[in-house]
Amino acid sequence: MELTVEMFKPEISEALKTFDKYIVCLEKAPEDCEVSLQSLVEKAINAYVNRGAHLRHGIALDKQVTVILSQSENEKPLCGIYFNLSSPYRKKTPAKSAKA
Repeated sequence: MELTVEMFKPEISEALKTFDKYIVCLEKAPEDCEVSLQSLVEKAINAYVNRGAHLRHGIALDKQVTVILSQSENEKPLCGIYFNLSSPYRKKTPAKSAKA
């Protein structure tokens, strides 16, 4: 079965509803979210199709969203779309220096 972004329209639609209702994102406007999701799903498909024989997932992500395609018992893989939680107000911790 050839995988396409169109096959995952229901998952993208559900994620867009969630984004519109619950997600506050200073770096990604709601209008840009659908394009971003489609691009990430396409990248996850490429990772899934080209994965090693012993691997079960194809993953694509950016700073705000993670898309995971997981092998299932059906031909079509499961699609998970996760919004990465972060705050622009969180203090950055300084990098720990390596001990000699």
